[in-house]
Amino acid sequence: MTVVSKIPQEYGYVVLTGVGSTFLIYWMTYKVVAARKKYKVEYPTLYSPDNEKFNCVQRVHQNTLEGYPTYLMLLFAGGLQYPKTCAAAGWIWIAGKVAYAYGYYSDDLKKRRYGTFGYIGLFTMLGCTIGFGVRQLGWLPRHCH
Repeated sequence: MTVVSKIPQEYGYVVLTGVGSTFLIYWMTYKVVAARKKYKVEYPTLYSPDNEKFNCVQRVHQNTLEGYPTYLMLLFAGGLQYPKTCAAAGWIWIAGKVAYAYGYYSDDLKKRRYGTFGYIGLFTMLGCTIGFGVRQLGWLPRHCH
């Protein structure tokens, strides 16, 4: 059984990217709390039956939380083999989520697609994580040049 014996120094970039994503979640949480006050949607009501603006803010947060475990797993696992690539891809995902949020908060339905570029980051991390997995199993050489 092969085990990662040494975490690369560059893994610090991965850790800081994970911290950056935490601030993204905090920002989205703040937006929901502010929208609750502005639109008078009390806890524990998840969605308003009659306020689409509030629901848009809440949906951005919920959608991001739904995919967050996958993002974190791909970031931290793939980053063990490809720390710089995964960190950069992680920031692309974060930027995509910010663009998605601002687009979703607007009244223009077409702007909701603005953040789709974030999937480039997510799929890059997926590829890195697959690469890490197959190398750990010995199916491919550890260092391909």
